[in-house]
Amino acid sequence: MKLNIALLPGDGIGPDVVVQAVKSLQAVADAFGHTFHFEEALVGAIAIDKTGDPLPEETLAVCKKSDAVLFGAIGDPKYDNDPKAKVRPEQGLLKLRKSLGLFTNIRPIKAYPTLIEKSPLKKDIISGTDFTIYRELTGGIYFGEKKISEDGTIASDLCEYSEAEIERIAHLAFKATRSRKNKLTLVDKANVLETSRLWRRVVTTIGKSYPDVELDFLFVDNAAMQIILNPSQFDVILTENMFGDIISDEGSVIGGSIGLLASASVGSDIAMFEPIHGSYPQAKGKDIANPVASILSAAMLLEHFNLKEEAETIQYAVEKSLEKGVVTPDLDKNSTYGTNKVGDFIADFILHAEDTTQVNKENIEFGQSTII
Repeated sequence: MKLNIALLPGDGIGPDVVVQAVKSLQAVADAFGHTFHFEEALVGAIAIDKTGDPLPEETLAVCKKSDAVLFGAIGDPKYDNDPKAKVRPEQGLLKLRKSLGLFTNIRPIKAYPTLIEKSPLKKDIISGTDFTIYRELTGGIYFGEKKISEDGTIASDLCEYSEAEIERIAHLAFKATRSRKNKLTLVDKANVLETSRLWRRVVTTIGKSYPDVELDFLFVDNAAMQIILNPSQFDVILTENMFGDIISDEGSVIGGSIGLLASASVGSDIAMFEPIHGSYPQAKGKDIANPVASILSAAMLLEHFNLKEEAETIQYAVEKSLEKGVVTPDLDKNSTYGTNKVGDFIADFILHAEDTTQVNKENIEFGQSTII
């Protein structure tokens, strides 16, 4: 298969981790006979600094002519810490999602057996956790009309949804459950919000077309509590934009590091893949950022194009890196492996997994073959 992939490394550790994801994709291309062409473009704070625009038209053009987008991270303290800034990196990401029609964000949440002790939650609570959040991405309060009074003392943000916006993501979520455990949970606030009551009516109606799927409902405050108390009860969670933003970050603590969580943003014509972590500017260029989330995002990219064996190969290589302790310091404070070494190990394992399962740690340190 030939794929044209737009690379948007962005800010902070974005470039550090995206290059590791590219290593894995190139390894897959070599191992399976595919051709992946990459074209890099600016987004976020670096784009503002160079062009004055967090999403230059040139970047949008690169994305629109590509088959998929691999995204890093955006954000910089000089904008984050300035509430008066008129132009912000996040505006570029929101515009990108809207311009590409990326209406569904998919975030897997998984507790890896080898990392259960790293989680701040108890082992008996998180064991067996494996669920996916389907978050609506281009509607709701983030995109609604915004007002502020002339004296700056009163502000409002409109939360608005249409039946069509709810229907298109609901069908994707119901279909996803059929390859999992056939259980869908709608998270809303239907006891208070009119938009949530619309979500519940629409999803309930659609659910009649999926009689094999068990549909239940949770208010978002209860859902936030249940994700901590009993996360293994969930299979697929469907929710609106802001609720999904919050609970997916909450779910990141289950695995022990936000550096493990990948995501896909899907539209009708194109899809974007990115780690859910932020730009972590303090770690920029220091070779300490965890690249696993970005690498697993690359696996989701392959799965999106039905390259399931290739995606599983990356996932298996990641699991082996965790099992063998080839991890960054966020997962093991005594680890001597940095961002690049972890990326090298995973890419090398993709190419040589059939040869052996033993790790030559001495060679990793010298940047040579990771496997003997």
